[in-house]
Amino acid sequence: MIQMSKLNLLRDTVIIRAFAFLHIRLLWWVGPSVIENSSERVILKIPLSRRTRNHLRTMYFGALAMGAESAVAITAIQEIKRQGGHIDFIFKDFSAQFLKRADGDVHFVCEQSQRVAQLVAKAKASSERVSEEFQSYAIVPSKSATEKVATFNITLSLKARAAEV
Repeated sequence: MIQMSKLNLLRDTVIIRAFAFLHIRLLWWVGPSVIENSSERVILKIPLSRRTRNHLRTMYFGALAMGAESAVAITAIQEIKRQGGHIDFIFKDFSAQFLKRADGDVHFVCEQSQRVAQLVAKAKASSERVSEEFQSYAIVPSKSATEKVATFNITLSLKARAAEV
């Protein structure tokens, strides 16, 4: 496993929060932090707080959905920037299976960073919209470092914009 320096993780957290502030204020409101960002996987944390919990003091499913989506989006945003070009992305399908109560800070894990990078390259080389389904999952490390509290299937859809004249 590649260890990321704290400075790189702080930079990645600032990037996702700035993107969220500019484009998706609700995501910014819940305060995501990047825990790991490597070529193999991304781990994103959303704290259980007044902003993210429901009346049962567990994480609200809307906050869980934002974390799952963001774990995939971080890699897409970075790959689009790294590979250059103008590529728009959107999530066009989402399904979740909630397995246990998320009653602590939640870590969202996507172990498909390489596949996301390949999809970005495919979109860059094509004038057509390309889509692929990705999986992520959520854990509550304060309860168990390995037990999943939810699993997610998310379809990422990318399209290269035509060059502006």
